[in-house]
Amino acid sequence: MASNSKESSYSVAEMIAQKRGKGFNRSFEKSIPWILFAIAGVSVLTTIGIVFTLIFETFTFFSRVSVFDFITGTEWFPFSIQNPSYGILPLISGTLKITGIAVVVAVPIGLASAIYLSEYATDRSRRFIKPILEVLAGIPTIVFGFFALTFVTPLLKSFIPSLSIFNALSPGIVVGIMIIPMIASLSEDAMSSVPNSIREGAQALGATKLEVALKVVLPAAVSGIVASIVLAISRAIGETMIVTVAAGASPNLSWNVTDSIQTMTAYIVQVSTGDAGYGTTIYYSIYAVGFTLFLFTLGMNLLAQYISKRFREEY
Repeated sequence: MASNSKESSYSVAEMIAQKRGKGFNRSFEKSIPWILFAIAGVSVLTTIGIVFTLIFETFTFFSRVSVFDFITGTEWFPFSIQNPSYGILPLISGTLKITGIAVVVAVPIGLASAIYLSEYATDRSRRFIKPILEVLAGIPTIVFGFFALTFVTPLLKSFIPSLSIFNALSPGIVVGIMIIPMIASLSEDAMSSVPNSIREGAQALGATKLEVALKVVLPAAVSGIVASIVLAISRAIGETMIVTVAAGASPNLSWNVTDSIQTMTAYIVQVSTGDAGYGTTIYYSIYAVGFTLFLFTLGMNLLAQYISKRFREEY
């Protein structure tokens, strides 16, 4: 037996040596890191190209429109022939209204779903519910948009007669429904990573299952939960088709959720459909708005990473 084992090990070592001796294989192995580096570099170069394009075109816009007027202006009428206005505050106001409504809808439902999946659901229930959440996350946003326009808005109008056909409330609720899976899934993963020994210790001290979930597991997983909420907010800020279909195209600087509004993404869609000629100020305004939107989402993503690292618990 010992002899056979020795011969087997020798033959394997000999085969490895023979493989290494082949020039083609050695060259191929040496080229693999460079190939993988080139593939990884594509994403980096793409990001750099997008940022460079945004910055370059945004500077072109600000060579025609004052930066101060753009940031502090309260009127957004770029299509006005006599006196166009490029104050972005109405678009930011509309974006924040949609985001605020979405957060109010998504955070309680998403956290409740995560707590149930992590602390109460059986394996069978979890295998049934999680795929449904994933299917909800895979629904195209244009479908959500028409759902908001043709179902949610008429339903809300029966309770709020003054509600406009295009409004902030309906798409805000539907955007909240859209980001529920993100909050629920990421929060459930964070809560599931909390060791069972912590739960068992709390229960041994007399805590109920609800107390363990709310006072032990939830604080222990707070970094992942807050990061999931921040990422969901970032997703809501960048949502395009739902607000384009159901929110309207009226940039108003007000906090009335029953009136038509326009968000930054909806304006970009409006101009991109051909309402402005290439090289005009209106054309370059979509890059300025896009750069503003980029700063919002970048800030939210950096905040999520900071929270995740700052409050992460190691077990």
